[in-house]
Amino acid sequence: MAGDRQSKTDFDVVVVGGGPGGYVAAIRAGQLGLRTACIEADKLGGVCLNIGCIPTKALLSSALMVNELKHAGGHGITFDGFTADLGPAQKRSRSVAAKLSNGVSFLLRKNKVAHIEGYGRLLGGGRVEVDNNGEKQVISARDIIIATGSRPRSLPFLQIDEERIWSSTGALFQDEAPETLVVVGAGAVGMEFADIYNAYGTKVTVIEALDRVLPLEDKDCSRTVATAFKKRKMDIFTSARVESTEVVDDGVVISFTDKRGKAHRLEVDYVLSAVGRIPNTEDIGLEAAGVKVTERGNFVAVDEAMRTNVPGIWAVGDCAGQQLLAHKGMHEGVVAAEHIAGVGHHTVDYANVPNCTYCHPEVASVGLTEDQAREKGLDIEVGKFPWAGNGRALAAGDSTGFVKVIRDKRYSEVVGAHIVGPHATELIAEFVMARHLESTVEEIDLAMHPHPTLSEAVAEGALGALGRPLHI
Repeated sequence: MAGDRQSKTDFDVVVVGGGPGGYVAAIRAGQLGLRTACIEADKLGGVCLNIGCIPTKALLSSALMVNELKHAGGHGITFDGFTADLGPAQKRSRSVAAKLSNGVSFLLRKNKVAHIEGYGRLLGGGRVEVDNNGEKQVISARDIIIATGSRPRSLPFLQIDEERIWSSTGALFQDEAPETLVVVGAGAVGMEFADIYNAYGTKVTVIEALDRVLPLEDKDCSRTVATAFKKRKMDIFTSARVESTEVVDDGVVISFTDKRGKAHRLEVDYVLSAVGRIPNTEDIGLEAAGVKVTERGNFVAVDEAMRTNVPGIWAVGDCAGQQLLAHKGMHEGVVAAEHIAGVGHHTVDYANVPNCTYCHPEVASVGLTEDQAREKGLDIEVGKFPWAGNGRALAAGDSTGFVKVIRDKRYSEVVGAHIVGPHATELIAEFVMARHLESTVEEIDLAMHPHPTLSEAVAEGALGALGRPLHI
């Protein structure tokens, strides 16, 4: 009996958190023959799968369909009118998320990973306390991987209550589109929800503190998306400062100043706060275990192999900083598991992490922006191929945007790639692979791209960086 009890609580690896970084780390550890447990207080899949990436993309797919129906006349499709109802779309998004969460549970079982329900807290000495609604147990492991994720940030003048002032979570669970919505923050999250609610008939206003929407993207990308959103009757204020928000009986009063210093006061139904995320590093036992956090941001401090300062404790995903992206966390999970197993030979290339925004038009990028490349003093050539020159995009009736390629003249390698337009988030992978393999732009072009496809624009962008595009 004692041996049985020990076998249920002693592991080679314990992963605290079942989001993308955590469950992938657990799966890889299981594949490598390590006795592994994954602790999760909520649903497997974490924020991304349950209240982030996946349900948001389901809603964006629905929103795209709504927008396409609005312009169906050119395809010979006519009707007296149609109703766009957010409720069924929201229900569908939950179904998609639930299906994938169940899939993670299956994958853990397949790889012999124990799924332990409850809140994990490090105790030090290779021990983790698991609190499942007051029922506590202590499990031990040779190695512990912290993968506790992140949560939406509140600001003093923008306190999230999920009733009138939403985070992305609140925005996901609405079954009716309001008449008016202000989105504070024009990063990927803000622009995606602006897209969704605009499609379902909401009057959307976007407020951004920096000088452009999608401020981390290349300026050409930001400019194109802003123009597209304005054509859809969205109001956009950049270089704007929110002064206050006040919840009233039937809405929210938000006061802000625009870039010219003019004061604005809007009364709207709801406000969405999309001003970033902070790591879940409090109350997880870091102090008890002696794990250090970064001075800025309170992220778990790690090295290139995802080790913390404490031997046997590792951290991956949002709680470990760098880009707060699911695919980055997944790669970190694999790196940590392989180093624990003694077969780790690689690290994460943070300079080659793709960024994707799934609004319409889509935006995707990897590497340096044009401004960043010039600031670094690189000798570059820039190619920019518009979708208007691509037969497949024109045939589909979706030709807004471009493929932009920045090449280093010395080695002719891709310094940065930026795509705005149809299926940008899929096409960017070709540039990620090219950069990973240190391919030249000539090699990208020499790899034959099928016709007519959107992928031809990748080759044309590469040719553009050589000053010789064929179809523009």
